[in-house]
Amino acid sequence: MSWLGPGTADEVTVPDVVGLIVTEARKVAWEAGVVIAPSDPDGPPVGALTWPGVWVVTAQSPAPGSRMRRLGSLVIEFREVQVPDGTPPAP
Repeated sequence: MSWLGPGTADEVTVPDVVGLIVTEARKVAWEAGVVIAPSDPDGPPVGALTWPGVWVVTAQSPAPGSRMRRLGSLVIEFREVQVPDGTPPAP
């Protein structure tokens, strides 16, 4: 469930973060004016769920191009990427 953001906030366009590494998705979302969040609002934050390792975003809600209020929650799903030599894959 997404939190749409403060009721008085202006609207922003939701970016497409699917396929990005979670750390990069966080930057892209923040620059667009939204905050990434896990699907369970009562669970741990994304940072705790994706440390350590390299994690990639597999789904998001709301969809890219949607409009929502600034600082609303962009809910993501993610999975760990296995990197044999320890270096993260290129974004």
